[in-house]
Amino acid sequence: MPGQPGIFFAMYYFLIFLFGTVFGSFFNVCISRIPIKKSVVYPDSSCPVCKTNIKPYHNIPILSYILLKGKCSYCGTKINIHYFLVEVLTPLLFILLFAGLGAKFSIVYFKYVIFISFGIIIFFIDLYNYIIPDKLSLPLIAIGLIFSIVPYSDINWISAGIGALSGFLLFLFTAYFFQKITEKDSLGGGDIKLIGAIGAFLGVWGTLFTILFSSLIAIFTLLVIKHDRQKHFPFGPFLIVGSLFYILAGNALIRLYLRLFNLY
Repeated sequence: MPGQPGIFFAMYYFLIFLFGTVFGSFFNVCISRIPIKKSVVYPDSSCPVCKTNIKPYHNIPILSYILLKGKCSYCGTKINIHYFLVEVLTPLLFILLFAGLGAKFSIVYFKYVIFISFGIIIFFIDLYNYIIPDKLSLPLIAIGLIFSIVPYSDINWISAGIGALSGFLLFLFTAYFFQKITEKDSLGGGDIKLIGAIGAFLGVWGTLFTILFSSLIAIFTLLVIKHDRQKHFPFGPFLIVGSLFYILAGNALIRLYLRLFNLY
């Protein structure tokens, strides 16, 4: 039937958006509970101020935040904006991945859905708490390496292994020498493990791109906000953003760079 493929794709995008909002709601639970070492499945969600359990109809992704005007329906406490952002960003990123990776449910698509799911949680935990829990980074390394031996994956096990090891060692030695020279901490252990996970998923070139790109946007951001160099800042979010750029447009950006210098 004419137009049928378009209808199917519209259904795909709708289903991805629907599931993305549900996952985004769960990611919010992880973001709030993992740093305090609290179970992400029990007990039910409640207001952190008045302790009232949140009713199911007050916990509808995206809509509840809008209808409640970003406040607890019982005590009026303001709900952190990240709850809304995560529930919006998650389905949008899932859709971007789907469209950018050929608009098909492939091994590569599910691989990067898992990666960005962990990435969203890590992004906000590190942003608010300045930590990247091992229970997130270490499994992510293992998952990336497992995908490297799965048929039809985009990164082979050699590139994944070298990417994970080189990224890990580069950050480890950088942190070590910076601490020795300045007697101050630079990269934390969470950042070191996270770049290992990124290497396992993206391979050698993806790791190099992520390090360079994330460093540039981190420097630019710090200059814009005039960050006090004596204070810590979370680097994990920049690594997540850099890796996402590589997944969606890294190869195209690398080709453009090589063409500019007549290397491609």
